[in-house]
Amino acid sequence: MNADVAIIGGGAAGLICAGFAAGRGLDTVIIERNSRMARKVMITGKGRCNVTNMCDLQQLIKSVPQNGRFLYSAFSAFSPYDIVDLLDQMGVPTKVERGNRVFPVSDKAVDVVDALVKFATQNGAKTVFSAATDIEIKDGEISSVICENGEVVDCKAVVIATGGLSYPKTGSTGDGYVFAKKAGHSIVPAVPSLVPVNVHEGYAARMQGLSLKNVAVKVIDNLSGKAVYDDFGEMMFTHFGLTGPVILSASAHMRNMQPEKYSVHIDLKPALDIDTLDARILRDFGEAANKIFANSLDKLLPKKMIPVIISLSGIEPTVKVNQITKEQRRKLCQIIKDLPFTVTGFRPIDEAIITSGGVSTAEINPKTMQSKLVPNLYFAGEVIDVDAYTGGFNLQIAFSTGCVAGKSVLQ
Repeated sequence: MNADVAIIGGGAAGLICAGFAAGRGLDTVIIERNSRMARKVMITGKGRCNVTNMCDLQQLIKSVPQNGRFLYSAFSAFSPYDIVDLLDQMGVPTKVERGNRVFPVSDKAVDVVDALVKFATQNGAKTVFSAATDIEIKDGEISSVICENGEVVDCKAVVIATGGLSYPKTGSTGDGYVFAKKAGHSIVPAVPSLVPVNVHEGYAARMQGLSLKNVAVKVIDNLSGKAVYDDFGEMMFTHFGLTGPVILSASAHMRNMQPEKYSVHIDLKPALDIDTLDARILRDFGEAANKIFANSLDKLLPKKMIPVIISLSGIEPTVKVNQITKEQRRKLCQIIKDLPFTVTGFRPIDEAIITSGGVSTAEINPKTMQSKLVPNLYFAGEVIDVDAYTGGFNLQIAFSTGCVAGKSVLQ
């Protein structure tokens, strides 16, 4: 098969790239290893697809802790407003929710996937459903892509849009790093980002399955004593430690992970200061004066959490609440306002939403996404060493870099 451009990877970056490249009249082929496009997009936002974040350019860059400035041109060329307009043209209206997060009105990720596929195919892009196994580079120039099914795509340019190493079942298996390395590129080692964390304390496992909403989470770098993250939202306890949206966001700030370098502090009642919380507990105790301590916290805390908090408070579970001292009550308040966990490490990379690391940005032209080492080799999406916080920013990186590559290829 002959083509002007072969795009390896039919995810968010690859599909946007294909749509813009084919729209310029280029003979464009997407090489996708899965039987369906954009498998990873299907599972984003708990199946609702957090498309992007409706914020300005400076906030976009600030939300990419790894090489954010590299994306200045890409974000300028294709902004959150541009992807929202494009989806609208493809028949998928969107809405903005808390934190400027953008979702399809239908709350169905499949509608976003179908729109991206429609954009690529309506503009004339074709697809080979097979894994790319090799890129042929002859005399320093792109020659062809070899596919697992025996198909050879002879082409003038290649765009690597294979994703990172997270969620390998969706097709992100690190192939792009191998292809880039063969072309002479430096690869920043991939590590998990937006990933659950293991913790030392066994009481996390005792609360396994318990989800909390509207809790405040602070991450402390224990080496410097400084807070590296502070936000509130949803989280969940697991057999290994902590997960959920606010924990995944927090993990992106835990750089150069080492056991016990970071601690997570959870404020279970962020709307109450410690004095107001004390007054609330005193009132609850007053209404249950003859109850034992173990039966007095039902109105304040989830049932599964009560034994843990009682244990950490050091107060005897069978003591009558009217016998609890002011000092003991203060200790109880402090635990509720600061439930500590020591992070021992990240969960495995295949449990991460995204990976940090990839093709070095120093070797890619930020205005075109073209390799600085091999003519007509381009990169788009997570395969590049850029990663962002949760909230739609990582998909926006895919869309923006994909657009730039699609508009620049073979110019």
